[in-house]
Amino acid sequence: MRSYLLLGVLLASLAPSACLAQVDLYDIDEVQEFRLYFAESNWDDLLDTLFLAGEDERLTGDLTINGTLIPDVGVRYKGYSSYGSDRVKNPFNIKLNHVHAGQRYQGVDKLKLSNVIQDPSFVREALSYEVARKYMPASRANYARVYVNDVYIGLYTNVESVNAEFTDLHFGTRDGVLVKGNPAQVDLNGENSNLSDAPGSDSTSYYPLYTMESEHGWGDLLELIDVLNQQPDSIHQLLNVDRALWMHALNLVLINFDSYVGYAQNYYLFKDRSGAWNTIPWDLNMSFASFRLTDASIHFAGFSIPQAKQYDPLTQLNEFLVHPRPLFRNLLTNDTYRRMFLAHLRTMVQENFSDGSYYARASAMQAAITSDVLADTNKFYTDAMFHQNLDTTVNDLIDYPGIRDLMDARSAYLEGYPGFAGGPVISDLDHAPTQFSVGTDLTIRARIVGSDTVFLAYRFSEQERFSYMEMLDDGMHDDGPAGDGIHGATISVASNRVQFYLYAENATAGTFSPVRAAFETHELLTLPSAGELVINELMAYNEGLVLDEQGEADDWIELFNRTAGTVSTEGLFLTDDADVPLKWALPAEQVAPGGYLVVWADGQPGQGDLHADFALDASGESLYLFAADSTLLDQVTFGTQYPISTTGRFPNGTGAFRELLPSFGSRNMALSTDGLDEPLQLYPNPSNGDVFAIVRMSAPFEVRVLSMDGREVLGAIDRGTNELIRISTARMAAGSYVLHVWNSETSTQEPFILSE
Repeated sequence: MRSYLLLGVLLASLAPSACLAQVDLYDIDEVQEFRLYFAESNWDDLLDTLFLAGEDERLTGDLTINGTLIPDVGVRYKGYSSYGSDRVKNPFNIKLNHVHAGQRYQGVDKLKLSNVIQDPSFVREALSYEVARKYMPASRANYARVYVNDVYIGLYTNVESVNAEFTDLHFGTRDGVLVKGNPAQVDLNGENSNLSDAPGSDSTSYYPLYTMESEHGWGDLLELIDVLNQQPDSIHQLLNVDRALWMHALNLVLINFDSYVGYAQNYYLFKDRSGAWNTIPWDLNMSFASFRLTDASIHFAGFSIPQAKQYDPLTQLNEFLVHPRPLFRNLLTNDTYRRMFLAHLRTMVQENFSDGSYYARASAMQAAITSDVLADTNKFYTDAMFHQNLDTTVNDLIDYPGIRDLMDARSAYLEGYPGFAGGPVISDLDHAPTQFSVGTDLTIRARIVGSDTVFLAYRFSEQERFSYMEMLDDGMHDDGPAGDGIHGATISVASNRVQFYLYAENATAGTFSPVRAAFETHELLTLPSAGELVINELMAYNEGLVLDEQGEADDWIELFNRTAGTVSTEGLFLTDDADVPLKWALPAEQVAPGGYLVVWADGQPGQGDLHADFALDASGESLYLFAADSTLLDQVTFGTQYPISTTGRFPNGTGAFRELLPSFGSRNMALSTDGLDEPLQLYPNPSNGDVFAIVRMSAPFEVRVLSMDGREVLGAIDRGTNELIRISTARMAAGSYVLHVWNSETSTQEPFILSE
């Protein structure tokens, strides 16, 4: 398939912009089409050999995604129980940048394709991830028809990787520690990745149990494990406890025991900017009781479908454990964490299962894939099983419970579970003053009935941890008369954006507001005034001086916070057309006092939140910063741009715009020796190729190249404008030369060296 190479490279380079008109790679309503092409006819044997070798070696082939060719991808099989050397339909791990660095499709560089084993219904994985994403960062998932050398292999689930792109999207950074809780070999009678400290204090003892996905972090992981096991009362200092409670709730509502609560595997841990560890669920293909081999407790030898329907969510807290589960037991020993966990269970059950909405979603998924499933002759179950298993149990060596039969009974059981009912009621939420600014006091109030304790959790950025304050009904916290049911708390505002939630509990149960907290919060926003957040610098002609995370030399725009408080960009817009003030919405980023935010103006929004849907014009135009109410906050009009300089404010943040040396994401500097005011500049100098000339004199003018002894090497060229001039050196020998530029008013020249 190497004959596709040149065309493939062209298509891949066009893919980011072409993708704007294409189906989203993870759109659950669209079945993707992946076609792999290998030059080797024995590709299956080769992939088997690579898999059994246990290394990350890959077979190179070409891939088309919905008709777009991605050349020279790296392919290997993946999985543990889902792989089999005698199977036609094995799961794939496809690395798009295997040969060509930076090659991606819609910003994605790795594909994970699961072969839908252990699921006759075909909906377990996609449905489970859809539920999970309501309450925590979790992968997107849908379906893909997979062909190899134009032979249909079958219908796969297409699951988003948990990698640097994933953490950048959900946590605003790709630099944190990322650990996968999956042992190299699952020990059916062992602890696996349970986060106990049994292996000891030597990090090498943990290597077979966890995969370090980042370049470093073993010391950080051992610190987490030590505190979780030895000082659990202090675990909130290292762990996002609420996120872990949501993951446990997901696994126990969905009876997903191929997880931490089963063999202690299939999850990720990510240490974010604030230093907090976050749990991330993974590999949900055996949810809805498809996996019932163990619970590490009273059902350590497995459990039946009737037992799954009424599985006690506090089993691993109240019963003996064959193997420790410190991430569960050591958290839920805390009374408040236990009530929070049960509140999350209640929310998940009521929003997805008690009302039957899960069944409507599962039915829609099956309807969209039915023809592809029926055409899949390599699937592991019959057509009849596919149709039946959404509702009823089917048998193929083991019993796979009908999802509706299981979940209707399970949701009814959980609705009656102690701690579900009887929680406080939170209503009539308000705040004062209505309009606030940085540095002012803000009071948050709510009517709360039936509580013993109430607290307010608040923060000013997604990258911050929550701060906590008790809410009181004592008449002394701007809460009205004491004992009237209105609770209040006052905070000092450090940003124009405030995120918060309330939690109230009594001896029976707890209640969150909003119910999906802390993944979702209430939010208050005051739009910034003109001059608080400003356009500080822009580069509209980038030839590689700065590269984005895709390795591309794109235009960029730098914003600067001139205030003493954090400024949120939520509700702000950038545009290069004053008649379309709300052209591109800035993502909700927090810019620290005196801080910078850089946006890539590349017309490729699919590459990330900070990639605008327009590019800048190097010949000159205007750029505007608007608020959501169309108030103009800042603007700049710039002329012809050159790749050695930018247009920016000097002094930094406050001065007029002028030509500057680039200072990407940092303070603008203007040096007396920068040469930007010279009438003529050449670059690169010396050069081993063509030379570019920047002329700052009134057009028209003429340009010629002279040898050092004054002979004319390139004859005079008339120029009508002062745009960037490219001097071709193809017919010039190595040596020293002079570029001469003149018009009727002035004349200037600049020497340059042409090297070998």
